[in-house]
Order: sequence, then structure tokens, then C-alpha cells
Amino acid sequence: MKRYFAVAVALLLSLPAFSQLERKLANANQEVELTFHAPRHINLLTVEPLEKRGLHFAIMHTFGTVDGGAQNLWGLDNGANIQLSFEYGFSQRFSLGIARQSRDKVYNLYGRYHLLKQTENNNMPLSLSVMGGAGVNTSNYDFLQNEAPNFSERTSYALQLMLARKFSDKFSLQVSPMLAYFVDPRQIYFIEGDQNLYLALGFSGKYKVSKRASLTAQWIPNLNSDLRNNLGVGIDLEAGGHVFQMYFVTSQFLNEQYLLAGGNGVPGEEFRLGFNVNRIFATGRKRAARE
Repeated sequence: MKRYFAVAVALLLSLPAFSQLERKLANANQEVELTFHAPRHINLLTVEPLEKRGLHFAIMHTFGTVDGGAQNLWGLDNGANIQLSFEYGFSQRFSLGIARQSRDKVYNLYGRYHLLKQTENNNMPLSLSVMGGAGVNTSNYDFLQNEAPNFSERTSYALQLMLARKFSDKFSLQVSPMLAYFVDPRQIYFIEGDQNLYLALGFSGKYKVSKRASLTAQWIPNLNSDLRNNLGVGIDLEAGGHVFQMYFVTSQFLNEQYLLAGGNGVPGEEFRLGFNVNRIFATGRKRAARE
């Protein structure tokens, strides 16, 4: 009897060791978290996924160019381009969003699918996501009379791959091959030139300077047009469940199609002040816990 009791005690004492071993094995392939602070980074979408039944609400603003000086309050008097967006996570891999940009009154529908996720042990060294979107320009072109664009000429499309790696707790980098297509850009006044297809390669970087703050940068060089490249620098701040993003950027536009086909200012001279407010809601957490 004493022998069996000793064996039982030995097994009980060894359980914590087995539990720790199991936890280590279970966590060996754990996915990397918080590659970026939010699903959006300045203007571009990121590999940061939503949880199932998670809802991401974002308010994005850009103002006039800062070269107006104090007379125009460094662009704040020149009016804002505003975009509101909602994105809902149907699973941990797939989310669907809708956005509305005030410039040209563009409604945009987009989806993100997360193909790969970087792991802590580097069995998977990077994260890979894809985004596809379509937008409709709903501006009133009655002043053009018979030349007003029809529905197909108002539509635009975007495709973006997102390859990202979190190199350390401080530094993350994302590379985003991008494509935008306009059916007939010659009849939409904001586009320079007469091409339909725009290609670009976006770069997004984050360097963490404190527990809740990171310096950020965005660069989107055009690959097949003479348009100026998009450049943005800023800071991300986490506060009270929100992610505030403040930045200077050379483009006034806020969705992917317009970022590639619209014009950009000269860095340093025609920067614009912009800021985003991001909030993620866990809409299904309580219900899931009861189930």
C-alpha cells in the first residue's frame, strides 16, 4: 500500500512538469501577435487580422497642404477628406468591409483573407494576406450634361498583397504589391493622364518607441506611371482601447484606388496633416462564452 501511495505522490508531483512541457510544445508554433497596431497603417491595410465576430471601425482624415502656413492653419482651413469604414471578421482568416470617402463620394467594398501567419519559432517566417476591393464614384456630374460618366465608368478596382514580418518586438515591415484599375479614368477629373491600370509597391514600417507608441512610415512608389510617389510619416498611439494614428502624408486620398491613381504633393512642401481613429469591438465574445 505504501508503495502505491508513493507512486501516486510521485505522479502528482510530476504533473506540473508534464503540464509545462505540454504548454511549451503547444506554444512552439504560436502565431506572432501585433505585427501592427491596427488593421490600417496610415493609408494602407495590413496583415493584422480581426478575431471572429470582431468589428473594426475607422475614421480617417486628411487636410489641405501645410504650405499655406499660419494663414490657413497649415491646411486645416482647406477642408478635410474623410473616410468612414466598418470591417467585420467572419472568421480569423476572412473579413469584409465597407467604406465611404467624402472626396468624390466613393463607396468601397473590400475583403481581406489571411493566407499565412508568422509563428514565434519561425517555422512560418512571415505573414501573407490578400485584399480585393471595388468602389463606385457617386458624385453628381450633371454639370457635364451628356458627358457625365455612366455606372461602369464610375467603378474602380483594387488588389493588394501584403507580406509582413515582425523582426523584433520593436520593428515590423510590410511589403504590398498593389494594382488599381479604372474603367475610364479620362472622364474622372482627378486622374492625371489616360491610363487605366496603375501598379505600385507599398512599404509600411513600424518602430516601437514605448509600450503604447510607435513611429510609422509609408512609401508607395508608382511602377508604371509618371505620378509622384506617396510618402507618409507619423506616430501610432494606443489609448483606452483605441489606436490613434497621426501623420504627414503627400496624398489627400484614403482608399487604395485613389492612392495609386490620384496625384501626390512634394514631400516637405506639400505634406498634409492626417489622422486615423481605430476601434475594434468584440461583438460575439459574450455569446460565444455561453455557447
